[in-house]
Formats: sequence, C-alpha cells, structure tokens
Amino acid sequence: MNINIEHLLSQFSKKHILVIGDVMLDKYVWGSVDRMSPEAPVPVVKVEKKDYHAGGAANVAENIHGLGGEVTLIGLIGDDPDGETLQSILKKDNRYSFQYLIEDNHQTTVKTRVMAQGQQVVRMDDEIIDHPSSEITESLKASITKSMTAVDGIILQDYEKGIFSKETIQWIMDEAKQNSIPVYVDPKETNFSAYSGARLFKPNLSEFYKNVESPSAFESAAKSLRSDNQYEILLVTLGSDGMALFYNKEKKKIPTQARSVHDVSGAGDTVIATFTLCDLCGVEPSESAWLANIAAGRVCEEVGVVPVNTNTLVEIVNHHRD
Repeated sequence: MNINIEHLLSQFSKKHILVIGDVMLDKYVWGSVDRMSPEAPVPVVKVEKKDYHAGGAANVAENIHGLGGEVTLIGLIGDDPDGETLQSILKKDNRYSFQYLIEDNHQTTVKTRVMAQGQQVVRMDDEIIDHPSSEITESLKASITKSMTAVDGIILQDYEKGIFSKETIQWIMDEAKQNSIPVYVDPKETNFSAYSGARLFKPNLSEFYKNVESPSAFESAAKSLRSDNQYEILLVTLGSDGMALFYNKEKKKIPTQARSVHDVSGAGDTVIATFTLCDLCGVEPSESAWLANIAAGRVCEEVGVVPVNTNTLVEIVNHHRD
C-alpha cells in the first residue's frame, strides 16, 4: 500500500469526529492462579491489582484521540459510582469533550474481566438494558444537533445497551444527511435498515448472518444487504479470517495481520476509528480497510482493551512494509 503514514497522521489531527454510542466502564481484576478451588472445578485467582478503563463507545473515542484526531463523545451513564469513575477517566488531561447524559434509573454498564497468567479467566457484565426516557432522548438530540456544527464525520457505536432506538437512529441519519456529514456505523444485531445511507457499515460475521436470508451465499448476500440499505461501503469483519470489503462493484478480502493474538477485546473499536479517520482524509476504502486491519491486529497483540496510538500505528505499518 502506498500510504505515507507520517503525512497521514498529520492529516488525522485536522479531523473532528463525533462518536455517539453506548459508553461503558471496563474493570480489570489482575491476579495469578496456582490452585483449583476445592468448592468447584474452577481456578482460584489471587487478586493482585485492579484498574479501570473507558470501554464501549468511549474506547472508540480513545482510539481516535490516540491517533491524533479531535473527538467529541456523547453517551449515557447512570447516576452511580461507576458512572462517576468513567467520568473521571474521560475528563483526565482534558483529552476530548465528553458530553454525558445522566439518567437516574439507568445503570452504568460495567464489564469486569478477571485476568490471570496473561489471559482472561472470566468476564462479568453488570448492566440493565433499557432505552432512555423521552426527556433524556430530547436532551440527547439537542446535544447531537449542537455538536454536528463542527465535525467532519459521525461514528455510531451500538452495543445494544439502550442509547439507540430505531427512531433515534433514523433521526441521526436524517440530521447527518441534511448537514452532509458522513456516518460510520458499528452495529449490533438489530436495526440494520435504520442505518440506511451510511458511509460505512461494519458488522461482524455473526451480526451479518442474523440479517441475511442465505448464510451459504456470503458474497451475494453481502451485495444485497449493501444495495437494499444503500450503504456506500460494507465492511464485514471475519475474526481470524480478516475482513471482506464491498465498495462500488468490488469485493476485496483482507487477511488477518496480527503477528500473535493475545486478546481480541477492543479490536472492532480500533477498526472503525482507524477506518473513519483514513476515509475522512481521502484514503481509498481498500487502503483504509488495510490500515484499520493492521491497527486492529496490533491491538490484538496486547492483553486487555488497549487503544491504538500514533507510535504503535507507525511501528506496525513499517513492520508490514519490511
């Protein structure tokens, strides 16, 4: 690929992206295992430390910030200690604007990963999935409308934790179209049609197959999905098999580029953040997907959710050129 990575990174700093989605708190419990429990056939983890990170849509924002882009994040948290912890993380060093909405009856989503011997032992999700009240929804729309005036692109990051209803998605898509702002979507399993007209639509293979009729005919199903919903670019992530890119009349397979996979957590967040920045800087979709793929591969080499940054991106690009 003929990408001047240093020049591209300088262009990233000129782009401002609005990230809207389900923000979460990632909690890590680190420890070691040297025996099995006498109570059940499970390991006993001796806890050595605990730490917290921004997760979900907030991790997408962290990736954009790490790559030098300007970012505004809009999300919903609960009026609880976990929401306060997430706020303090995102306010650290004034890295970017976090416009959070707090709902009394909403619980901040927490993913707790217990790590031992360099791998994940178990993950526990503490959450209540519900849609915001009509008052919070109107506040959300007001915040989005205000933020749209100064951004180059919008990322919608849906983990189906409640912030997005079909009506809210369609409203955002309509507002973005009226303001000529491209929208990049990382969906879950529902509401595919509500994202009609997206610049990029990036489901994983499981999400893709739950929204097409013929799992055996992947390419034709992908082309139909893209055409029926008027996605400009369809990028299906295939796990260890890489990615499949559908753009114009072309289909390209992009193989996995990780040198060694330790943890796939957060890889999808890195893909959409990197692709969006590249695309907004005028990089061709196939090259944007290639760069997003190797960035995600680099993230998978780390244990835990680790956002990409400019140094790691330069290192991995140079590695694949050697």
